Amino acid sequence: MTVFSKILSGEIPSYTIVQDEKFYAFLDVFPLVHGHVLVIPKIEVDKLYHLPDAYLSEMMLFAKPIAMAIEKAFPCKRVGMSVIGLEVPHAHLHLIPLNSMEDINFTRKKLQVTKEELFEAQQKIVSHLTGRDKR
Repeated sequence: MTVFSKILSGEIPSYTIVQDEKFYAFLDVFPLVHGHVLVIPKIEVDKLYHLPDAYLSEMMLFAKPIAMAIEKAFPCKRVGMSVIGLEVPHAHLHLIPLNSMEDINFTRKKLQVTKEELFEAQQKIVSHLTGRDKR
């Protein structure tokens, strides 16, 4: 069982952005920048490209309004998407507010954020989701 499966089961707390029957989005508690969100499928699959085709396309559609909400909540040039997959063997996307290429550099030190900062980031992003995007 991966750390993401433990988050899905409630064993490990998380800062939920939105979820539906197939996917879950939550804040990365070790973010590269403020507003860094992870999107995961609720099925435990190691690699993104091992997801069934329908899941993969639905995951992109699920992530789209979240990226748009991040962009409004954290002024940035764009929201980048990254698939690394080395840190947790559970398919996932990183949605990261970007102002420079350095913002998506996974080799640099992660931010040390407080619970209050995570809660504030969660509320900012959620407040920018439209009614139909809040599942």
